[in-house]
Amino acid sequence: MLFVVTINQRDSRDVGDLVPELLREFRFIDTVVPFQRSVGDELQGVVGSAGVAVDVALKAIRYRRWHVGIGVGEVHSPLPERITDAEGYGLVYSRRAVNRAQKTGERIPLAVEGPDSEVSAEAEAVLRLLGQIVHTRTDAEWNVLDLMTPGARGQQKLIAQELGITTQAVSKAVIRSHWMEEWATRPAAARLLDLVYGPAALPPAALAY
Repeated sequence: MLFVVTINQRDSRDVGDLVPELLREFRFIDTVVPFQRSVGDELQGVVGSAGVAVDVALKAIRYRRWHVGIGVGEVHSPLPERITDAEGYGLVYSRRAVNRAQKTGERIPLAVEGPDSEVSAEAEAVLRLLGQIVHTRTDAEWNVLDLMTPGARGQQKLIAQELGITTQAVSKAVIRSHWMEEWATRPAAARLLDLVYGPAALPPAALAY
């Protein structure tokens, strides 16, 4: 079981091609097939962990310019170096998901597809809630959060010193941004993604672009 993430740009005609910029954000992501441009203003990659898939999705949602589709399924071996050479139902599901994400209107543009459609919908719902938290943060909040490390103690005072603000201001930014709630919920989203593959896999004949 692998996770194929397809991400395409929402407004390239207005702001230009931002694919290289997002690829730089993903350069340290642990991947099975590295993220790379697949076609036009789209990038795609394959990861082996649901937690990494959650991380990638939320990174893209943060910038408010991307549709995100997560497909849960197989990618044929041997795994290629180029994503355009990859085949398998994980890619089919990912394509379906990003196509749906493009039709979400004002809602968070993220969708999940996989063999178990009910669990896919549950994973999608949780990820959209997390996406809403991430999407609405201010630049001032991100200045603080980008310096935070989940699970570390005593870091707010150090962050305040680095940014030249009070510890209280750091604390308020953390609370307003629901940062702790996000990181407490990420494992639940990842667990649901892991369950999407489930026993309810569709027969190959039922899948098509």
